[in-house]
Amino acid sequence: MRLALFAGLLLLPGVAWAEDGKPRDYCPARPGLGSPACTIDSGRVSVETSLTDWTLDKQPGDRTDTILIGDTLVRIGLTKTLEAQIGWTPVGFVRERQGGSVDRATRTGDVTLGLKANLANPDGSGLSFAVQPFVTLPAGRTPVGAGDWGAGVVVPVTYDLSKTVNVQFVPEIDAAVNGDGRGRHFAASAVVGLGIALNDKLTVELEGQALRDADPMGKTWQDSAALSFAYKVNDDLQLDIGGIAGLNRDAPDLELLAGVSRRF
Repeated sequence: MRLALFAGLLLLPGVAWAEDGKPRDYCPARPGLGSPACTIDSGRVSVETSLTDWTLDKQPGDRTDTILIGDTLVRIGLTKTLEAQIGWTPVGFVRERQGGSVDRATRTGDVTLGLKANLANPDGSGLSFAVQPFVTLPAGRTPVGAGDWGAGVVVPVTYDLSKTVNVQFVPEIDAAVNGDGRGRHFAASAVVGLGIALNDKLTVELEGQALRDADPMGKTWQDSAALSFAYKVNDDLQLDIGGIAGLNRDAPDLELLAGVSRRF
């Protein structure tokens, strides 16, 4: 696959090191709602994959189950403070029940291209913040793909309260694709989170999200809460599980996910 070859070529410069002579700690973007402010070291690549991701969305007279397999984000360290991002959902299954009828669809998802520029502490220590613009290309088909291009920017901010407790605030604004797959509209969200390192390997994260979506097909305000666990197998490998619960009618009722992240 050309993407794998491209990632391999980027590894040739070798492993980047932190200013104190030690390799930078691995900081995957999974599995939380927000995005970390840290970036991947120059010359290194992180592959972060959702092994399975199931979402249940119940609305009056309607139930939709969505399962994504292999939803993957590749993060490529370009410099000490800048990374490139490539995301893609290879396959998704959607089952929608309306009254007595059931519709099923199997589709590929869209491709996301982005950059993250860290402006303070690229290893994520202390007070760290970054700017992360992105664009989504309509490589897939609805209902897994959006049907048109979209764009947005994320501004993750994190702060270490102690060696084991970290807080985050992650605002985002988007030119999100309309529900009918044609054109764009304004959407904005914010995530607040608390991460706690239970020991050297296990971290738990609690998050809340508010999302305002001004879709002309139907404006919504979605509130969600998330709980996730990340287990560091070694310095370059992390396993994770998580769950997201909708707190109001507009938000999907439940999402369960599990994944793996590997740094090369």
